[in-house]
Amino acid sequence: MKIKMICLSAVALSMVAGSALAAGNTGTSALDDPAKMQPFYTDSSMKTLRGDDDFVKAWKAMTPEDQKMMMTACEDESKNANPTNTHPEFCSSVKKNGGSK
Repeated sequence: MKIKMICLSAVALSMVAGSALAAGNTGTSALDDPAKMQPFYTDSSMKTLRGDDDFVKAWKAMTPEDQKMMMTACEDESKNANPTNTHPEFCSSVKKNGGSK
């Protein structure tokens, strides 16, 4: 019985670790990172974007690497436009307020 539990635990652990590694390899979009996106929204559900001035402040507070990742993710999203793209308002604000230097 103990060997069965150990084997089942090992399988479960490998499934969890495998899916975590797979997510890292697919390059989850920077737009899906709540820590990076929260400063641009007024609410915790991230439905309402901040105004232009606050958006620019949040944009300037990011590192250049994070800014580049956001711009690249927005460009990728616009190239691959489909119903699953969930950040059109954010990406248009990036182009308008932060992305075009």
